[in-house]
Amino acid sequence: MPAPLLKIPSITRFSRRVTPALLFAVGACASGGGATGGGAQPGFVSLQDPSGDDNGDGKYVYPTDQVYKPSSFDMRSLEVEDKGATVEFRLKMGRRIEDPWDSKAWGGNGFSVQMAFIHIDTDHKPGSGATVGLPGTNVRFADAEAWDKVVIISPQGPTRLASEIEAKAAEHKARIMVPQITRATGRTLIAVVSKAELGGAPQPGWGYQVLIQSNEGFPAKTDLLTRKVNEFEGQHRFGGGSDYDNDPHVIDIFAGGAKGAADEAATQHKILGSYKKDVTEPKPEDLALVPMIYPDA
Repeated sequence: MPAPLLKIPSITRFSRRVTPALLFAVGACASGGGATGGGAQPGFVSLQDPSGDDNGDGKYVYPTDQVYKPSSFDMRSLEVEDKGATVEFRLKMGRRIEDPWDSKAWGGNGFSVQMAFIHIDTDHKPGSGATVGLPGTNVRFADAEAWDKVVIISPQGPTRLASEIEAKAAEHKARIMVPQITRATGRTLIAVVSKAELGGAPQPGWGYQVLIQSNEGFPAKTDLLTRKVNEFEGQHRFGGGSDYDNDPHVIDIFAGGAKGAADEAATQHKILGSYKKDVTEPKPEDLALVPMIYPDA
């Protein structure tokens, strides 16, 4: 006996009941797609970092003053998200962000000791960006991984930050982004920048690297509000490095695949320890070579 015929509604009747949500679901099924994680989502990036690696090349130690609490410079993750006309950067740290120096009293952004430089390679093309870190970071990037933009998350207000950039990094001014909004909530530092000035929403193929530093309100004449890492720690100086400005003045970075794996700490130590230690008047080629992280590679 033949199988009974199925009664199928007409295309016209069916189309009246099709919703945008249903069309999206059908399209996702047809492509085998669903939500993707990490940097694979359009307009969204997520990088992870292991805990306990806030020690630079493995030997760095915090300043002795009590405001530099354990894990204050221990980066745990970075999220970058398209928000329409803006892009939001969320940098999570190892402990709650505090404001021991009352930054609001000096036009600051609600936190005091942390500072971060978020470098972005938007084209992955040799020669198209900057290969030397901003003054006071003491690092360099490979020519094929040069940074095209850098977002500065600083406790300093936009007027002070712009003044320091003009005085100490004017040649990079077009690449440096002072956020429209900088704030802290819980363990997270947040920066909001113009999407147009950034060059668009985060794209597959973009590279990222974050240099964790400490805000220095009274920096050296050539340093962009960065705190030094010396041979021995002091009240407001990190220790475990060098007194010759050849060591990276960087406490934490992303390394390896930026998945948060424990072995990424050892990779970081190797990277930040690669500077030429016997040099007392360092040139750019003597500095540690810091890699970009390409989430979609």
